[in-house]
Amino acid sequence: MTRVVSLYRHPIKGLTPESVDSLTVQPDGRIAGDRVLAVRFADAVTPEDRDGLDYWPKAKGLSLQDFPALAALKTTYDDRALTVRIEHDGTLLVEAGLDGTGRVELADALSDFVLGTPEGRRLRRPGRLPLVVVGDGTTSRFQDRARGYVSVHTRASVTALGDALGLDIDDRRFRSNVVIDDAEAWSELEWSGPVTIGQVAFDAAGPIVRCLATHANPDTGVRDAKVLTTLTGALGQDEPTLGRLLLPGESPEGSNAWLGGTIRIGDEVIATTAEAARA
Repeated sequence: MTRVVSLYRHPIKGLTPESVDSLTVQPDGRIAGDRVLAVRFADAVTPEDRDGLDYWPKAKGLSLQDFPALAALKTTYDDRALTVRIEHDGTLLVEAGLDGTGRVELADALSDFVLGTPEGRRLRRPGRLPLVVVGDGTTSRFQDRARGYVSVHTRASVTALGDALGLDIDDRRFRSNVVIDDAEAWSELEWSGPVTIGQVAFDAAGPIVRCLATHANPDTGVRDAKVLTTLTGALGQDEPTLGRLLLPGESPEGSNAWLGGTIRIGDEVIATTAEAARA
C-alpha cells in the first residue's frame, strides 16, 4: 500500500521545515501554516500579478536557490505568539515578534548572516537592502506559483537519485509537503487525474522542475550534491524533475466547494497514472 511516511510545512519561505504528524489542507488548496512569511528584497515587497493572482517570485527574496547557506540556520516559528527564533550553530541570532520592531530585528539578523557568507555579494546588489519580512504569519501565500499547491514526492525517487549521486540524500532537500513510500521511483511523474491522500481528493498538476535549492545540504547549507545535472545526465530526464504538484480535486457530490481536509502520517495514497488512464 502506498502511504504517507513524512509530512512537512515550511512557515518561512526558504528556511527550516517543520516535521509534523498531520497537515491541514485549506479550501484554497494550500497547507495551513506553510509559507506564511517571506524575507524580500527592498524593491520587491509587494506582489506581482500573474493571471489575476498575487505572485512572489523567489528570485526576489531570500531563497535557497541563491542563498544556500540559509539551510544552516535553525528557525522556529510560534504561530500562536507570532514569534520567530533563529539560531546558527547553537547560537541565538535573534528572537522577535512580527510587530514593526520585531520584523526589522529579524531582517537585520538575516542580513548580517547572509552578508557573512560566500553569497553575501548577491545581497549587496542595488535594490536588495534593507531586507523586509512580509506576510501576516497566518495566510499561506509564498509558494513558488501564484496558484498555490500541495507538493509530494516518493521516497523511492529520492533513493534512486541518491544512488546515482553516490550520496545519502535527505527528503528535506526537496521541501515537499508530503513524502510517500511503497511506490516505485518516479511513479509520481506519471500521475494523471485524481489523486487521493487519506480522505482528501486532489488533481495531479504538473511535475516539479527543480532548481539549485536542491544542491544545498539541508543541515549545513553547503552545495554538496549536483542534483540537476544528475537528473538530466545519469537519469536521462529532459528537465531536472522530482515530485508532483497537487491542486484541489472535484467537489463532493452535491457541493459547490472543495473543502480540503487533513492529511496524516500513514494515510493511503491512491493515484491514477497516465498509462492507466489511457487503458
